[in-house]
Amino acid sequence: MKVLLVNPEFPDTYWSFRHALPFEGKRCAFPPLGLLTVSALLPQSWERRLVDLNVQKLKASDIEWADMVFATAMLVQKDSLRDVVRQAKARGKKVVLGGPYVTTTIEDLPEADHIFLGEAETTLPIFIEDLARGEAKRTYQAAERPPLSATPMAHFELANLKRYSAMSVQYSRGCPFSCEFCDIIEIYGRVPRTKSNQQMLAEFDALYKLNWRGTLFIVDDNFIGNKKNVRLLLPDIAKWQKDHGFPFSLITESSLNLADDEALLANMRDAGFRRVFIGIETPVEESLHEAQKSQNRGDLLSSVKKIQSYGMEVMAGFIVGFDNDPLDIFDRQIDFIRKSAIPLAMVGLLNALPETQLWKRLEREGRLLGEASGNNTVCTLNFKTRMDPAFLVQGYQTIMRTIYSPREYYERVLASMKRTAQQFSEPQHYNIIGALASLTRVLVRLGVIDRERKEFWRFFTRTLFKHHTRIAESLRLAAMGYHFRKLSDAYSES
Repeated sequence: MKVLLVNPEFPDTYWSFRHALPFEGKRCAFPPLGLLTVSALLPQSWERRLVDLNVQKLKASDIEWADMVFATAMLVQKDSLRDVVRQAKARGKKVVLGGPYVTTTIEDLPEADHIFLGEAETTLPIFIEDLARGEAKRTYQAAERPPLSATPMAHFELANLKRYSAMSVQYSRGCPFSCEFCDIIEIYGRVPRTKSNQQMLAEFDALYKLNWRGTLFIVDDNFIGNKKNVRLLLPDIAKWQKDHGFPFSLITESSLNLADDEALLANMRDAGFRRVFIGIETPVEESLHEAQKSQNRGDLLSSVKKIQSYGMEVMAGFIVGFDNDPLDIFDRQIDFIRKSAIPLAMVGLLNALPETQLWKRLEREGRLLGEASGNNTVCTLNFKTRMDPAFLVQGYQTIMRTIYSPREYYERVLASMKRTAQQFSEPQHYNIIGALASLTRVLVRLGVIDRERKEFWRFFTRTLFKHHTRIAESLRLAAMGYHFRKLSDAYSES
């Protein structure tokens, strides 16, 4: 059996980093970890190829080669997914679909021979057995959420590592909190399941042997959801990193209550965590209560500063469009982002995703307008907002224009680097040629070609004086700022 694993294309979003990646000489931020894991669940005797449309084109010859086409998608990838299915069916190929979009959508799915709903660790082996008997069903619904001990190591070797800015591994699924707008808890549940320490270290070993060095994203939606297990994991990661010369710079996602646990913060710092994405959402207490965001309590700014004090750059998500948002929410968001020194602030309009508690509430209230695009940074709304929609969109655009105006952004970067000043063990594996190439691209694009080059040189000069040991980090953030400025310009015109 020949299987073609296809990852549909992502549109231009916060997480695409599309405008920043060329500075690094990369095509995509992260590989499709879900498909790499699916590959590991297939029989060893099957042949497989990976085509990630974010780094390469889908060729007719790839489809012709395959007996079956496997594809997965998030909601934001749905248009590209439909095109992949259309191409595969036009060439008479069997199509197998799964993933978050397929599991939760209310729309008619594209024509497919086999559909997987939920996590596939238990259903995919049944499908393979049914297929061998010629009795494969169209739909396979996971009856339960499997333990992650059943999850095999992803086939990292299928991906062309040179085309990605970071590699990904997964430690846990699920989150103990009940945020109204979140679909993760509906898909993966509220009881976090984790891999064993041995599983995680084996994945670190595998990536190390593939010569990966640099950023490693632990993609859990809440890395500290199961604190008991995380406390046991972190010392083992710290030892592995030290033994291997700290080859990986770790990033992850976490709830803000991380700031309440200084021992955990210290363990993360020692293990090599350098960035963490936090769902802050809003500084408005009434809106946090509406969203059932109980873990965001107390002085939010102090919580951010606490995390930064352990050397971790804070990235964060923010939302406007809650029913309880006051008319000055836009100024309040800008003020909070400025004071928190969060360079990479993902600000989006509230969207109701299928099967979330928010979706169900709005459905009861007769306020739904259809399925969301999955991209909350475009100026579209899929429900009737309490605030005038035109005023809401205009205010959102004002936030984006303000926080990613060059001077405003560079000031936050400098403040962030000041707050995260720590003495870390530096990686022993440094690609000097790649670093010089990236430096040249940044200096030419932002320092010579870009219309905001004066602000860039002002920032770069200050960095040389105040943070001369962190030039590489400052240039990475400068490239990211360019990406977000391009996004905010595009959304202001939409």
